Amino acid sequence: MNTTRRNILTASLAAASLVLIGPQAFAQTPKVLKISHQFPGGTVDEGDFRDRMVRKLAQEVEKRSNGQLKFEIYPGGSLVKPVEQWGAMANGSLDLSLYPLAYAGGRVPELNIGLMPALVTSYEQGLRWKDAPIGKELTRIVEEKGVKIITWVWQAGGIASRGKPIIQPDDVKGLKFRGGSKEMDMMLKAAGASPTNVPSSEIYSAMQSGVLDAALTSSTSLISFRLHEHAKHVTTARDKTFWFMFEPILMSKASFDKLTPEQQKIILEVGAGLEKFGMDSARADDQKLAAVYTQAGDAVHDMNEAAFAKWREIARTSAWKDFEEKIPNGKKLLEMAVSVK
Repeated sequence: MNTTRRNILTASLAAASLVLIGPQAFAQTPKVLKISHQFPGGTVDEGDFRDRMVRKLAQEVEKRSNGQLKFEIYPGGSLVKPVEQWGAMANGSLDLSLYPLAYAGGRVPELNIGLMPALVTSYEQGLRWKDAPIGKELTRIVEEKGVKIITWVWQAGGIASRGKPIIQPDDVKGLKFRGGSKEMDMMLKAAGASPTNVPSSEIYSAMQSGVLDAALTSSTSLISFRLHEHAKHVTTARDKTFWFMFEPILMSKASFDKLTPEQQKIILEVGAGLEKFGMDSARADDQKLAAVYTQAGDAVHDMNEAAFAKWREIARTSAWKDFEEKIPNGKKLLEMAVSVK
């Protein structure tokens, strides 16, 4: 009898101990978040700035959360293929990505405004979207689809060409051309090109095989994907460009909602704190691009205001017009975007 009572008492004390230490024990278990992106991998200090940016996010969040949040980073589309990263975040199977938002335009047509030709004309203007009505509306649309914007990043882009320099609209006639979004392709087609859309990570092989004669992409991708090895000409974004793309760090809303309020606050603060790094790095690559292609023996060109104006007129009558007419709130979104100076 005494033995039975003793066993019951021992079991009760053990259960009580579990109740007391259980939450603390679980609290010490770090939560691991997975980041996938399509760009070349590197380190926090070297390599493609987009990979560096997600590594900086991971490093700082881990530090500020006292190790409660940890990250696994998968560059080069090694975990989830480039375009499919949106769907993976939306369904909660991927936690984060640095993702060109217009890649999701096939699923959410409004997001094509993130690569609307000749709409955004400077980094400062693009970053001002964040606190303007257009930014709040984009945030609403994205969150409604299960994804959250963590860091606002814009990138200017240029044109790599295997044959001749591409500056004026007439220069693209008859060329197989990569634009990067439905709207960009629409403008190129209106100018006489044959659009062939592939993710930026596949441009190298497409140019190598002759599938593409020319490609539009960010200055950073023009460098990181070594397109100078197949191009003979490059048009930089140092002066004017009609190619500005919204490439934010995004997070699955399902993953974000599972974090504690303090962890959410840390991620949002660290994400916002990286926006200047993103802008400065993208702008630096606009300059670096010219040096890389010059060293490779390619001819370097710039677009002036007169050439840009011709492109913008074509964009207005093709891509902008289509977006206004075919997207239910397209006209409203464009008006909001144009109002940001």
